[in-house]
Amino acid sequence: MSHNLLENIRIVLVEPAGALNVGSIARIMKNMGLMKLVLVNPRCDLNSDEARQMAVHAVDVLETAQIVTNLPAALIGCQKAIATTVRPRSVPIRLETPKMALPGLLTPNIQSALIFGAEDRGLSNEELKYAQRFICIESNPDYPSLNLAQAVALCAYELYQSWLKIADSPQTSVVELPEISSSATNASLEVLEGYYQDLEAVLLEIGYLYPHTAPVKMEKFRRLYNKANLQPEEVAMLRGILRQIRWANQNQSKPDKD
Repeated sequence: MSHNLLENIRIVLVEPAGALNVGSIARIMKNMGLMKLVLVNPRCDLNSDEARQMAVHAVDVLETAQIVTNLPAALIGCQKAIATTVRPRSVPIRLETPKMALPGLLTPNIQSALIFGAEDRGLSNEELKYAQRFICIESNPDYPSLNLAQAVALCAYELYQSWLKIADSPQTSVVELPEISSSATNASLEVLEGYYQDLEAVLLEIGYLYPHTAPVKMEKFRRLYNKANLQPEEVAMLRGILRQIRWANQNQSKPDKD
């Protein structure tokens, strides 16, 4: 079981630009027992000599990496996602250290993702909305910017150390690690995203949201639902409510027939 806890975690790189970085990331992933690499619109060649030379004996991580066109596609099948950020947000969020947040990805039978932004811009607010928790790596405020491969290395190390607490001690259970939920029944991120899209559309239709304020309000709804750890049947119930609201809104203005 403990070995699968690392196998279920995917490292997601959004628009990485440096082949040297991607090769280095493949190497540190394999060093720390992580094998699933997903790249969103990479701006470099995974098969280049630079990437393969930096990967050394982790070329298999590069060769099996998945390439997708957008972040939601990278998260298909995941029930948990953590993003790294130093970017200020329009909506306040709780920033955690890797040691605090990352053990939450080590959950049996749950696919999860750790998301990193591009070297030159990090993750945008639009990209950050797909995560449930947010990591900020503390560093010298005089020079806080970390290289992408360094950031992945620090997080991968923390994940491996948390995994060792389980693997090295038969008495240590998953639920004894901080901030870990053992539920394998939470709704997947794509199911939640579908609900968020429906919710925003209905709230716009009934006038609760306005186009210019919708993004900020929807961020608050996302944070609220993330705390609830919704199960699939609960999301289905909420979507049923939305369907009924939409039906009532469309029919209330229709004149009664004689």
